Amino acid sequence: MIEQDVVIVGAGHGGAQVAVALRQAGFGGSVMLVGDEPDLPYERPALSKEYLAGDKGFERLLIRPQRFWEERDITMRLGERVVAVEPDAHRVVTDTGAAIGYRHLVWATGGTPRRLSCEGSDLTGIHTVRSRADVDRMMAELSRVDQAVVIGGGYIGLEAAAVLAKLGKRVVLLEALDRVLARVAGEALSRFYEDEHRAHGVDVRLGVAVGHIIGSDGQVTGVHLVDGEVVAAQMVIVGIGIIPSVAALTEAGAAGSNGVLVDAQGRTSLSDVFAVGDCALHANAFADGAAIRLESVQNANDQAVAVARTIVGQPAEYKAVPWFWSNQYDLKLQTVGLSGGHDTAIVRGTPANRSFSVIYLKNGRVVALDCVNAVKDYVQGRKLVEAAAMIDPVRLADSGTPLKEMV
Repeated sequence: MIEQDVVIVGAGHGGAQVAVALRQAGFGGSVMLVGDEPDLPYERPALSKEYLAGDKGFERLLIRPQRFWEERDITMRLGERVVAVEPDAHRVVTDTGAAIGYRHLVWATGGTPRRLSCEGSDLTGIHTVRSRADVDRMMAELSRVDQAVVIGGGYIGLEAAAVLAKLGKRVVLLEALDRVLARVAGEALSRFYEDEHRAHGVDVRLGVAVGHIIGSDGQVTGVHLVDGEVVAAQMVIVGIGIIPSVAALTEAGAAGSNGVLVDAQGRTSLSDVFAVGDCALHANAFADGAAIRLESVQNANDQAVAVARTIVGQPAEYKAVPWFWSNQYDLKLQTVGLSGGHDTAIVRGTPANRSFSVIYLKNGRVVALDCVNAVKDYVQGRKLVEAAAMIDPVRLADSGTPLKEMV
């Protein structure tokens, strides 16, 4: 059996950051990263943006070059999946049959994309966007695509639609709810992005449901809606969320539902086992203490640092303010805080000018901002969110007054 001081399962942002932070904190023990993809750790947000568009090659997505990991004596087992955790024996077993012992185990596996379950969902030409291999398969097919259908109006779907439109493809975006971004933003931001996509030629359809997928000779040819309409497509991109990859942990007895439950230091209910990133269900102060999962690079990195410090005997709690971003066309959306449950949304600036912010209040306190091409609002508004500031809504709406003057 292979023995390691720290075994990190998952070689994405969270897993890579745990390894980096351990060495930065002076940890001298053995560290091993086990990842189910063959590639070195890389940045995933660019997959649905610059990488799909061909604006950024894969080498530029690497979190660190290979020599970085070698110089810090971080062992990599790539293209290998952990299929079982044996907490009493303090070891994991991979799909190659390898048994790896650990003193500390960090679970950083993220999640797998939700897939369609309807008839025709196994046809060639149906894609999700989660890994380099996913996007490489899409890019290999693009030359044969005239019209693509994107199912899901969240960030992944909108970003993919924007890139495909930029590449000259006809795009139909299908959203089951009555607006895009309905789960993560207020109506003002949703309507703005719907208008922007339509202005760029995307056929945005709201309140529609997919019945099944149709095809010919194993290849997708269209999407059959429940109302009977068939939308032609040579490619279908599905962006309807992820399922946290925690089966091996929960089967081993780890507590959690829709993720693995962790405390403020990232500890699971299993001894010497931690979790970070998209799969970690944690009580978040910016969600009124509710247990949530955050699917963001910020969350993965900050949780990773807290776990690394805890492992080296410098216990640290994860309590960072959440932030996110999305690039679509020439629009840069920057979000700080969590707008879920807000009772007031204030539009600051003019959406028609394509530079504005939406400030969200809950019980009079600032809980989040969505900033479109408004970097100053994003930077200055962060302090309002951190302070849960109570500011006169009329003052917040005055774009002539910098937010820093309201802190």
